[in-house]
Formats: sequence, structure tokens, C-alpha cells
Amino acid sequence: MSKSQSKKIAEKTIYATFKILKEAGGEMRGKDVVDEIRKTITFDEYESYRYTKTGYIRWESILHFYTIDCMKAGFLRKQKGIWILTPEGENAIDLGAEKLLSTATKLYREWDGKRKAETVEGDIEEIEDFTKDDASQIQQSLISQYEDEASNGIRNFIIKKNPYEFQDLVAELLKVMGYFISDVAKRGADGGIDIIAYTDPLGTRQPRIIVQVKHRPNDSISSDEVQKLAGTLKRNSDVGIFVTSGTFSKPAIKEARNSREHIELIDFERLIALWQNYYSKLTDEQKNFLPLHPIYFLGE
Repeated sequence: MSKSQSKKIAEKTIYATFKILKEAGGEMRGKDVVDEIRKTITFDEYESYRYTKTGYIRWESILHFYTIDCMKAGFLRKQKGIWILTPEGENAIDLGAEKLLSTATKLYREWDGKRKAETVEGDIEEIEDFTKDDASQIQQSLISQYEDEASNGIRNFIIKKNPYEFQDLVAELLKVMGYFISDVAKRGADGGIDIIAYTDPLGTRQPRIIVQVKHRPNDSISSDEVQKLAGTLKRNSDVGIFVTSGTFSKPAIKEARNSREHIELIDFERLIALWQNYYSKLTDEQKNFLPLHPIYFLGE
């Protein structure tokens, strides 16, 4: 039996995905994975076709479809736009492109129990090799693409902010979380302190909260920078919060965890999660710092 075009596309893109993730240390933004695949694989006209209904590229839609197999097989995880290769997924690279995909698909089918759905029949017609039995998986892959797209849109909006705008966004979030802002650093040297906050309006109750804000979306915060924040905590009751629009290196996370002082780390993903959690409590003016529009999909 001849192999379908979709399966051929899936084999090479899924295999490339796993190798890219492994080389990146195990995790990467989904958008960056797709960009890397685009750099390393040449796609023909059929593979590069853009679907009229969804607006997505054929090979990208097929890739997302089969990442569902890989996730249910335990090879891959996705969290807020981040794709994570599991140890099982890294071992699966040794199977080669064809065997890797067939193993993931087999494990997914066992999990799925060949359920049938009728929610996205119109989209099935755009991916020629798929049938109504795949409807539920197509729905999941489309939602996955929408989630990645939403995460990328939010991240790009944040990236365009200057450091002071990002600092103000953090201050507004702390306000709506119930903290009282005593000081927000102005332009110039801040001595490692960007925001000072308290749990009461006059700052008479402990703790005093010292916040360091770094707007470096493409960088990881080092352990040395976490140590510097710890050095600004002069009172025994002081609490440090380090907020970044990027990520924290593993040594930085370890440093914060082992520090004598209480230091909370808030990376881009945690910041957005907090903003979403408190969004309904924001004023219209505060929402303008990062406006969101929630959309709900039918669940499984």
C-alpha cells in the first residue's frame, strides 16, 4: 500500500521537530520550531499550499495534526506555546523518521480508542488523506495552532514595549493582585530595585517587596542576576520578585530556590498566566497595557 502524501510530510517534519528540540536543550517555542523547519526543509508547491478556510499552510497543519499523536504517546508536551521534548521523545529519535511517527500514531490510536466526532467535517476536506475518524484529532490540532498563534501575538506585543512600559505593566499587575506600590524607578540607575511594594497602603506591615524587572524577551536571566537581587534585600522580612519578559536559566532557578532570602521568579509564561487570571479585575485603562480577548472552544 502506497504511503499518503500527508504521512510523508508528517514523517519528515515530526522527525525534524524532535531533532530541533533536542539540539535546543529539550524545549522551544512552537513558532521557533516551525521557523527552523522552514530553514532546513525545502517544501514543494503541494506542501506549501495555503488552505482557503483556515489560512494555514498544508505542511504546518499536518505537523500540528501529528504532534497530537506525539503528545498522547508521551513523546512531546506543549505548554502555553512552548514545545517540550520528553526523555521518551528523545529516545524515539533513534527509531528514525518513519518508525517514530508510526509508533506515535499507534500509541495515539490505542489512547483514542478510535472515537468518532462530527465537529469539524468541513476542515477535514482540506486535508485530503484524513477521514471522519480523524475529526477529533483535527479539532485538537487546529486549537493547538490557534493557541500557538495567540501566544505568539501576545509575545510580539510585549516585545515591542520599551523597558519602562514593561515595568509599568508589571506594576499594574501587582496593583490588581492587591499590592500597594510605594515606588517605581524612573529613568537612570535604580540600584537593582525597579518597584517597591507593600501589603498595606502605608507600608507598615511586613513584608516589603523588592521587584527587579528585566525586559529581555530573547535572553535567560543568569544566577548572578538573581544573587544581585538577593543582595538588595536588606531587611529580614524582605521578599524579592524577579520579573522578566524572557526566561530564567536553570542555575538562576536553582539560585532562587536555595537562597536564604525569599525570591519569586516570574518569567514570560508565568507573567501572562497571572495577567490572564486577574484580567477581569483590571480597569479599562489597565487592560490597555496588554489587551486580551478570550475565546472558548468546545472541550473533549
